[in-house]
Amino acid sequence: MIFYYLMLIVGALSVIGAVFVFFAMYVDKEYSLLNVVKSLGSFVFGVFLLAVTLPSLKYVVLKEYDVVSGKCVVEIDSSGRSSMADFNMLDTDELFTFNDIPALDAYGKSIPYYCKVTVTKDHMFEIGYRIYDVKTRKLILTSP
Repeated sequence: MIFYYLMLIVGALSVIGAVFVFFAMYVDKEYSLLNVVKSLGSFVFGVFLLAVTLPSLKYVVLKEYDVVSGKCVVEIDSSGRSSMADFNMLDTDELFTFNDIPALDAYGKSIPYYCKVTVTKDHMFEIGYRIYDVKTRKLILTSP
């Protein structure tokens, strides 16, 4: 969720900042090429981030989430500072990514699990996960 809010805030600030810079250039009548390119780049980047995040804003604010459950394969990449996990849902053929997930080495890396992944209604942003043993349905790991 932090990633969603960060994208939303950066997008809004980029658009607002670009509009202020355009207005300042218009008032001062100074249109240097570098300032125009930087402002236009900031504006386009902000509009892109807002186009990605605003359709899901209703679901995040109203906490309208969907739970995708079924067999999954969890692939953990721990090459950087923090580990990232890809949840490949075998039943629905969807892929969800989470950051800072503990290792599942005791259970195996590519064996199927039973997973419940909470996402926004439009399936654009991940909220949380629960990983169960596929046979016993015993809870192995959950998101904080």
